Amino acid sequence: MGITKKQKAVYDFINNYDDANGLAPTQKEIKEHFGLKSFGSVQRYLKYLVDAGYLKMDWNARRGLKVVTEDESSNNKSSATEEIPLLGLIAAGNPIEAIENPAETIDVPKHMIIGGNRHFALTICGDSMIDAGVLENDIVVCKTASTARQGQIAVCVVNGEATLKHYYQRSDHIELRPANEKHSPIIITEGDFQIAGVLTGLVRYY
Repeated sequence: MGITKKQKAVYDFINNYDDANGLAPTQKEIKEHFGLKSFGSVQRYLKYLVDAGYLKMDWNARRGLKVVTEDESSNNKSSATEEIPLLGLIAAGNPIEAIENPAETIDVPKHMIIGGNRHFALTICGDSMIDAGVLENDIVVCKTASTARQGQIAVCVVNGEATLKHYYQRSDHIELRPANEKHSPIIITEGDFQIAGVLTGLVRYY
């Protein structure tokens, strides 16, 4: 499972608190430290970190959190996940400027990694691919590629801006088709165009 920056911040707080005090923080201390509105928000963070293998939790104990050691975490993650770059934002509505931030990474399930290809992840901004099951704030996992098959969901860069769409090569133009009837296709007859990758999976946080 991947882990977001906010989830990582919660994990780091728990880990640092444990190092400094020899015990885990309470849910109340986590809630107050991050200014969260409810204990339900705290528990959602904790549940995800437990499910992702970063924490162990005794839900009946007041200080029932236990940080999974780095060796345990590495062993668990190495068998099921792989770390790939999280490069930034991509539009699933109107194209927006792609923001590369190679310092960010995310752990994704290995079944999303195809062959020996380089993969990367991008955060979705917009709603034009909702009928294909791609929602705003989803993180899409993509295989690096310079070509795509007809109808394949591809990361397309148009005049330096990135968008995720169904790709179609026509006789005299390229059509980038959304999966939402509220949005119109993008028709490309000239200008700078390239395919950067094709979709292999997505990561969704609740």
